[in-house]
Amino acid sequence: MHRAGELIGVWVPDVVHEAIRDLVRARESGADDLRRKRQQLLSLLLRHGRIYEGGGHWTLAHRRWLARQSFEHPAQQIVFQEKIDAIEDAVQRLRRLDEQLSAIVPTWSMARVVEAYQAMRGASFLVAVIFAAEIGDVRRFDTPPQLMAFLGLVPGERSTGDTVRRSSLTLAGNRRARRALVEAAWTYRYPARVSEALRVRLEGLPKAVRDIAWKAQVRLCARYRCGFRREAGRHSDQTPATIPV
Repeated sequence: MHRAGELIGVWVPDVVHEAIRDLVRARESGADDLRRKRQQLLSLLLRHGRIYEGGGHWTLAHRRWLARQSFEHPAQQIVFQEKIDAIEDAVQRLRRLDEQLSAIVPTWSMARVVEAYQAMRGASFLVAVIFAAEIGDVRRFDTPPQLMAFLGLVPGERSTGDTVRRSSLTLAGNRRARRALVEAAWTYRYPARVSEALRVRLEGLPKAVRDIAWKAQVRLCARYRCGFRREAGRHSDQTPATIPV
């Protein structure tokens, strides 16, 4: 098989990489848990006609509004307070996990890769860590289309003979890395520029990395605008998913 070229090398994560990936997934679980607990509290308040009209939820003003809420029956007040306490516990848990990631990632063998990923617009520290932990060594993919297929960011196809049938994105493969990429892609809705947050992330990176990131940003912002015009009036909400491709 080796002589025929049918053997393909595979990348195997080591123990440290798996440990970092477990921490990343624990952080994701913590964020999901916080989101659920917040929604449960909002549903309770909505059921009792308590609607906050002062702007967005979970701002300082919203938390002050929550602190002023009270219920006549002791049982309802207990339920309300328990949900408030559960949210606070979830917030603290998420903060601890974020602190652990910030402390451990710089000692990881892929720390420089994470830094390089952050040169891309929309690739925050968390997005870069998620992608590096879930994908590993991207050099195992010979071409970008192979990586996109692995992430499920390619259209499906069910063709027979002369009949060609193509469907929406397959959404196969690693959903965590795919979601991180799609969330980052939303930032390309706006014209190419270097924001203050991006400027901070670019500090200390090699010029070659910065140049590649800027070239990619210009290309992807233009690609979004072209895709948006093409999709105007139909499924324009799906355009960001095509940016990583």
